[in-house]
Formats: sequence, structure tokens, C-alpha cells
Amino acid sequence: MDIKLAENIFHVTLFFPKFQFIRHSNVHLSTMISRMFFIAAVFQLTFEWAPAQEPLMYQIPPPEITRIVDAPPTPEVSVSPDNATIVLITRPGLISIEDLSAEELRLAGLRIDPSNNGRSRLRHSQGFKIMDIDGTNIRDIGGMPEHPRLGSAVWSANGKKFAFTNTNPFSIELWICDVSTLKARKIADNLNAIFGTPFQWLSDNVSILYSVTNPARGAKPAPGKVPKGPVVQENIGRRGQVRTYQDLLKDPDDEMIFEYYSMSQLMLWNGSNSASVGRPAIMTDISPSPDGKYVLTTTIDRPFSYMVPYDNFPHTVQIWDMKGNRIRTLLTKPLVEDIPRAYDAVLPGPRLFKWRGDKPATVYWVEALDSGNYENQMQYHDQVYVLDTPFNDIPAKLIATEMRYSDITWGKDDYALITESLRKTRKVKVSSFEPSNPQKSRRKIHEHGSDDRYSNPGTFMTAPNSFGMPVLLFADRGKSLFLTGTGASPEGDRPFIDKYVIASGKTTRLWRSEAPYHEAVESFIDLSKGIVLTTRQSITEVPNYFIRNLNNGKLIQITKFKNPYPDLAAIRKELVTYKRDDGVDLSFTLYLPPGYTTQQQSALPTMLWAYPRDFIDPAVAGQVRGSPYTFTRISPESPLVYLTQGYAVLMDVTFPILMAEGKEPNDTYIGQLIANAKAAINKAVEMGVTDPKRVAVSGHSYGAFMTGNLLANSRLFAAGIGESGAYNRTLTPFGFQSERRIYWDVPALYNAMSPFMRADQVKDPLLLIHGTADNNEGTFPMQSERFYAALKGFGATVRIVLLPYESHGYAARESILHKHWEVLNWMDKYVKHRNIE
Repeated sequence: MDIKLAENIFHVTLFFPKFQFIRHSNVHLSTMISRMFFIAAVFQLTFEWAPAQEPLMYQIPPPEITRIVDAPPTPEVSVSPDNATIVLITRPGLISIEDLSAEELRLAGLRIDPSNNGRSRLRHSQGFKIMDIDGTNIRDIGGMPEHPRLGSAVWSANGKKFAFTNTNPFSIELWICDVSTLKARKIADNLNAIFGTPFQWLSDNVSILYSVTNPARGAKPAPGKVPKGPVVQENIGRRGQVRTYQDLLKDPDDEMIFEYYSMSQLMLWNGSNSASVGRPAIMTDISPSPDGKYVLTTTIDRPFSYMVPYDNFPHTVQIWDMKGNRIRTLLTKPLVEDIPRAYDAVLPGPRLFKWRGDKPATVYWVEALDSGNYENQMQYHDQVYVLDTPFNDIPAKLIATEMRYSDITWGKDDYALITESLRKTRKVKVSSFEPSNPQKSRRKIHEHGSDDRYSNPGTFMTAPNSFGMPVLLFADRGKSLFLTGTGASPEGDRPFIDKYVIASGKTTRLWRSEAPYHEAVESFIDLSKGIVLTTRQSITEVPNYFIRNLNNGKLIQITKFKNPYPDLAAIRKELVTYKRDDGVDLSFTLYLPPGYTTQQQSALPTMLWAYPRDFIDPAVAGQVRGSPYTFTRISPESPLVYLTQGYAVLMDVTFPILMAEGKEPNDTYIGQLIANAKAAINKAVEMGVTDPKRVAVSGHSYGAFMTGNLLANSRLFAAGIGESGAYNRTLTPFGFQSERRIYWDVPALYNAMSPFMRADQVKDPLLLIHGTADNNEGTFPMQSERFYAALKGFGATVRIVLLPYESHGYAARESILHKHWEVLNWMDKYVKHRNIE
């Protein structure tokens, strides 16, 4: 008798006692056995085709992986504006699934913790210590909360105090710490933090502007158990093309609850007590003027929308004084449900309101001159306007840009920088101008491709002024500036500092990071002496803070953080460059398990981890990213944990999707995807580290989309793992990633790029992982569920793992450990121990 069939007979007798051997039957034994064989065969088919539902508890991967996931995070550092003091911030480990299971409201694109009126799912710090900038005199702070759940340290302009939030089960509190006395104290309760950081220092270094929940809001509205009517939306002849947003309002009950939690009262603390500023409103942004006499506010109003998140609701931008009186309304914008998708398109009307950082109270903004459509032929496409106190004049034109406006970096009365860029051509241009005579004084400093990392000249350095606002860092009595950047090169990133002479436009290199270290500049500590604060690391040394003297090269270490991953101390890391068949340069970072050598051991099972990016210039598509001299920092969810289990990992494999012959990059997406994968595998095989028949492909989000497409269009991989992906592009019909065309423009493209449409062609095992509360545009959990159902329908080897309460990225310790358990089991079964015929 077939063993498998005999096992099924045993199970049949368990489920159907009346068929047990002839005990209560007159049926002949041979007839009974025949019937049992028939029933067993039916059950075998039933069990094989039944849905594979598993009542699975959270599982734990091997201890080597668990230790990495549970490794204590390295403390964070916050440096005071005067470069005299450092706050060391202790960070907690991962949150638990119990924390993640707490009540959460998903309204208007926000995720709200209703218990304290803040953002949900935040990871809070556990404590602060203070030390001097040279790393000495570490001391504790008195008066801190008993059970701290702390927000970031926000410094006053003079660096003598910092403010922070503390979150308790029922409220978010505002605290301040005086560095000189080492004392902390609470100054307010019930902050409303659903829109982000709910407080700002004023430039007097004493006062703080902050938002609290509406004091008159009363009890939370209770949704009606019995609907009062249907939910109706209507559109009459107006375009409304929007992406597939998550967490939107759904009905009038949601509208009331959103209003309840989003309504705020602005408050001003003067160092002794607090007073109300204006009336309660739904304030999404507050920004005090540099001199602390005014506040720029953005408030939103009804009608709300069920199609777009809150930042597209009707909103008003106003200037108030510090008593809440309206001084000037700058913008009243209606509901926006048609969001431009074309390259470099923007909404018509004013946008990007900010304070000028080098003036006491001057507001500026930008407005499209082309009605938001960059295809309109004209010399200038954006116009910057300014309005000075007392804000009752007609706004003045400041400077216009030929490309789309990006930003202004203010310096002084006679010098500022303006940056403009284009998404379609990937160009960035930086020019200097004199604010009092902008158009005639404009001078281009540099122009480069945003994708071209090798030619990027860096970013001009800034420092906080007396208002606490970032402005250009001048040297040589205003004659010079400084540039710093990643210093991308074929050898990897080599950060630098350059001096830029304004009159001549020439740069001089002051310093460059040298192998075998990767060192990056954080800020100047003493400009006159050439002393800077840097972070320095190597393959074996964790990042730490140092003080470097640019003049004599002297280096002083000021923090001594330790290696949190002793299990990976002996891993091998190598930056590898190679070419695609068409000559495009590519690279990946190769990680090999501790102790592995190609001379002594055979080729390894391998994971390829990637995320595709589109480019218009083949010459820059394969430029090296990262550095071979950085310490291997491993986030808890990183695929690098599989190094401990004998896998090689090809990390951050470059997967460029190029514009070819005037076509959009996605027009040849599949072919380029396969070419990228072949090139990476061939290079790893050529090096002797990878067994070509035992390679898994994996990625997160758009990387999961890549994974699905590679399995649906090639047989290069033994298996795939897709995390939080989208697999059917007809479910994102108004664009995705950098694709500007909509489904109805190029339906064949949307179908060709959807692995869902080729589910019948997936012949290799695919593991799908998705959070049930994914909040990312387009990656609804349904994407994985429908793909799984399609694959199952064609008999593919596929498994879906839905992680309860998890968002687009996974947060709970239990979820992350279980994810590693799933991935490792999948790779062990279908990659490492794959049966090769």
C-alpha cells in the first residue's frame, strides 16, 4: 500500500469513525477497503486543493538573527547651535505587537493615536544625557519624567536650552531643559501633535509657540450605529485624477472625528505662563517670524474630501500677530482633487510660503507663471514674491526662474542663492543674486544633472544666525563660502569640504575623506581655526563623532559607541563594479558570511536585493553609490541578517531603467530589468561566490514589484520574496512611482508591467509578505492578496504572509522576527537545499 495513501486512510478513520474496520458494519472487508481507498483519494485531492490557511503563532528565527534584531540601537546625538553642547539620546529597541495593536485612527491620510492626540506608531527616546562638545563632562539631567517617552531635542537659538515632548498614556507634554542648571521641567499638557512637531522656539530664547487640543471640544463624537443615509460623491464635468491614497475619510462620521482630533488652540509661553493666541482652528503648520513678532499659519476648512488626504483640503495661509489678530491673508485655496501628473507640473497659484531667514519679518513664496503647465513655452516659469512687514503693501516681485523653483538659501542683504530644477531633464541649477537687485545681479554658480552624483559640487554650508534661522556660512569677511557633499566617485563616496571664492567663482579643496575611513562633515565648530565636527567610520569601526582640525589634521574622538553586531564582526564586504550587456556600468555591495573564502569553500546560495530607479542618461545610471569603507549598520529588518546562515548577499544592486531612443524609461522596463539581473548574477558567479542555480531575488515596495516581474518574465532565480509590493498596475491607474502617464494613455504598458497579468508564467516559488495596515500609495494589502489568488489558481508555489497591524514598513519585534523566520525557511527550502535536476 502507498504510504501516503495509508496515512490518508488513517486520517479518514479519525474523521469518520463509522468507516473504522467493520466494527459496526456487515460490509465485506474488500469492499470496505475499496471504499476507503476511494475516500482517501478524494481527501488527498481535497487537502491538496484546499486553501492553505495556517493558524500560525509568531515564530522566532535562529538566535544569531534574533541577537541582531534585538541589538541595542546606537544613541543619537543633537548638537547645540552654539557648538558647545551635545545631547546624547538613548533610543529604545523595537516596539511590541501589543503596542502596535493599540487603537489607531486612520483619517485624511493621517494615523492618529486617540489616547494622546499624537501620531501613532512613533518610537520615542528613553533618556537624555549632556556632554561638552569635546566629549567630556557627561552628566545627567534632573527632574526628567519618571517613565520617559521623549521626542527630539529642539534647541533655542542661543543653545542654552532645549525643548522636547514627553508622551504619556493620556497626553503629550511639553518640557524644557536648562543646560546650565541641568534641570528639566514640564510647561504644558495636551499638545496636539497629529500634524508633526507641535511647538517652535521664538528668537528671544525664552518664548515657545505651541498647539494644544481644542479646550472646548467636549466628548469624542460617537459614530451612529444606524446609517442616516448613503455616502454619495458626485463629479460634474471636472477632472479629478489622483493617486490611490490610503487612510482617507469615508463618511460623515469620519469627518466629525477628524475635526475633533485635528482642531487646535495655539498657545504662547513667555517663560512664566501661557496665553491663547487666536481662536481654535485646524492648524497644519505654524511658523514664527525670525523676530518672534508674527506667526505664519496654515489652516484647513470644510468641505473635506473622500478622495485626497488633508493637505489637499481647502486651506488658508495667514499672518497673525502674537495675540492671534489676523494681519494679512496670503492665500485662500479651494479643495484640490485633480493633482497634476505631467513632468514639472504644479498647481496654479501661490505655493511654498516661508519666512526670509536673514530678515526680522519678511515672507516670501513662489507662483507659477505658466499656469502650472511647464509645456507652455515661455522664458520664465516661476516667480518669487516677497512681502515685508507691516504686510499691507502689494507683494513685490523678487526673482524669476527659467526652471521650476526649488529653494532659496539666504545669506545677507547683498547675497543669496536660488536653486531651480527640472524633473524631466534631471537638471539642477544654483545661482547667486543680490536680493535688492535680483534679476540683474544673477550669476550661475553651477548646473549639473541631479542623477549625476560624480559631478555634484556639493551643498553650500549654513549656520544658524541670531534668529536661529539657517543662513549661508561666510568666511574671509563675506568673501568666501563653503561646500560639502558626499563626494561620489568610482571608488565610492569620499565626503569633502571646499572653499568657494565668491568673486572668482573658484573652489579650493580643504579636505577629503581618505581610505580606509569614511568621514563626513557635520558642522564647523570654530571657523577661524578650521575646526569641524565629523562622523567617522570604517568597515570594522562603528560611526563615532570626532573633532577635526583642517589646518593640522589633528583628530579627537568625542563619542565611543560600540559595535552592536559582534556576530557579524568578521563578515566580508566589497564594492563590486561590472557592466550590463549593453555597456551600462552597474555595481553592488557584496557581503559574504564570516570566514568564507572562495579558495576553501564552494559557491554560496545568494540573495539579490534591489530597488529599480529610472535614468535618462546611461553615463550616470551605474554610478557607484555608497562607500566600501562604511561600517555595516544593519536595521532589524535588513536582509543582511541572512549572512549568519551561510548566504551571500548582493546588496543595493543597481537596477537602472533607462530612457532609450526618446522613449520613456518604462517603455523597455521588462527587458532592462532582466538585463540588470543577468549582469549581477553573472558577475557574482564569475567571482566564484554565487551558485547560479541558487539565487533568490527580493525587494521591498517597488523592489517587490521588481521581484514579481522577474519571476513572471524570466527563470533566472530559484525563488523570490516580495515585501509590501504592488503587482497589478491597473489598480494604480493614475500613475505610479515616476510614471507620469495614466492607464488610459498606455494601457498596454500598464498590463505589460503588471506581474499579475502574467501569473500563469510564474514557475518559481514566490513568498509574498505584506502588512495588513499598509499606508503607502498604491501598495494596498489587496495587491498581494489578489496576486496570491492568481498564482494559486495556476498552481504556482506561493505563500502569503499578512502581518497584523503592520504598515508599509514593519515595526513590531514579533513581526520582524517572524518575517525573518519565513524568509529563511523559504530560502532554505527553495534556494539553499534546492533539488537541481
